Amino acid sequence: MKKFKFIDLFAGIGGLRIPFDELGGECVFSSEIDKYSQQTYEANFNHLPSGDITKIDEKNIPSHDLLLGGFPCQAFSNAGLRKGFEDTRGTLFFDIARILNYHEPKVFLLENVKGLLNHDSKKTYQTIEKTLRSLGYEIFPKVLNSKDFGLPQNRERIFILGIMGAAINSFDFPEPSYEKTCLNDILENDPDQKYTISDKIWKSHKKRKIKAREKGNGFGYSLFNKDSLYTSTISARYYKDGSEILIDQKDKNPRMLTPKEASRLQGFPEDFIIPVSNRQAYKQFGNAVSVNVIRALSKEIIKFL
Repeated sequence: MKKFKFIDLFAGIGGLRIPFDELGGECVFSSEIDKYSQQTYEANFNHLPSGDITKIDEKNIPSHDLLLGGFPCQAFSNAGLRKGFEDTRGTLFFDIARILNYHEPKVFLLENVKGLLNHDSKKTYQTIEKTLRSLGYEIFPKVLNSKDFGLPQNRERIFILGIMGAAINSFDFPEPSYEKTCLNDILENDPDQKYTISDKIWKSHKKRKIKAREKGNGFGYSLFNKDSLYTSTISARYYKDGSEILIDQKDKNPRMLTPKEASRLQGFPEDFIIPVSNRQAYKQFGNAVSVNVIRALSKEIIKFL
């Protein structure tokens, strides 16, 4: 008998799901629009996600105790803070709101980029929070960083937890483990030469960095070595040139992370299957959540399920 039921929206490759599976939850529905992410999800969970959430009637989604969603951040043109979730129509957040409104799960966990807090002069976040409160939830937002939870990556994300019922006035976010990490923990011993960047790309990286410095901004490539405590944030554009995380190599050009290293950087299990091209894999891990952070959160969340 499964302990609780949950749904996985904007599921990507299932990073939010893994810790709740581990705690004995049953995923009764998932949704992901990207066909390549669907492939990776199916390969790992034996479960092909439904497609476009905007086309799925909330009545056709099974009832559940927990809603998970790493939703895309969009501006709300009508951020008037007037009409509850009507203010969010035309955005993907609206789909979360209508499902919460219909099913009233006990708990939800949403994840987004830290910039959501200040997006559109803070109006976007204010609309989100007002909408969620209007549906009967107490809201607990917190920015957590992957590097504080045993992963060698500096990645700040906002987590918005909602618990049904006004009597709940506190939620204890997990204490960071501050486990010591270094990049060597996730590096492969003998990566293929194809991950070493070409002279042409390396030259262009260096040129761009000089220009950025002249303009007085910090943009440009970031170079790390095996002793680095953590990298910068891996993004969905990593496949283009690897500039945000390059690994120093003795007597040759730096290299990009391999897809396996990108998977480890995000805390995915060692046996996680990568059935797609490198380009798609980098996009998927760049868009994913850090599993270690969700695992720590899940242990606090389960107390309310």
